[in-house]
Amino acid sequence: MTKKQIAANAVQALKKEYPDAICSLEYKDPLQLLIATRLAAQCTDARVNMVTPALFERFKNVDDFANATPDEVAEYIKSCGLYKTKSNDIVALAKMLRDEFDGKVPDNIDDLTKLPGIGRKTANLVVGDVFGKPAVVVDTHCIRITRRLGLHDLKDAKKIEFILRDLLDPSESNDFCHRLVLHGRAVCTARSPKCENCCMNKFCKKVI
Repeated sequence: MTKKQIAANAVQALKKEYPDAICSLEYKDPLQLLIATRLAAQCTDARVNMVTPALFERFKNVDDFANATPDEVAEYIKSCGLYKTKSNDIVALAKMLRDEFDGKVPDNIDDLTKLPGIGRKTANLVVGDVFGKPAVVVDTHCIRITRRLGLHDLKDAKKIEFILRDLLDPSESNDFCHRLVLHGRAVCTARSPKCENCCMNKFCKKVI
């Protein structure tokens, strides 16, 4: 079985197992998703969803964040961890959005990754979920599961992203990555994967 066939089988198996493939971060507009994803670094999505309602009630748009101080933002996000770095990034990216992007979140990865604190994972999530473009969000679940499937033997997220772009149907890649997160939490965990319960165990290289 080729890697492309394994990838296609994985897409179909996960689609059947998790028909509702949605981002677990809660947001109402591109800016909110951008900031929520920045907050999610080394923090659970559940925790981020607990702090963002008050944060977005206080800071409603790009100008509000750009005019704030990092200390003001930090008061709302302390429970997310690394809050000083994250608050600095949030204020800085808002200023760049205001000054260089007419206050709008860019719709492409190259521009998004120019923003302070925004890497390819966040950029792909925004491009895919907000703008509906083909994207591959390479997080820890994606890296682990696709390696176990035999699609690569790498740890470099950027290299993995481009490998998966070649293997996946572009129309499926966004939802596939969301489903990998769900599967990684429920079944294909880091330490004790439940291979006997896995919908992909008939073709997963770790099992066979």
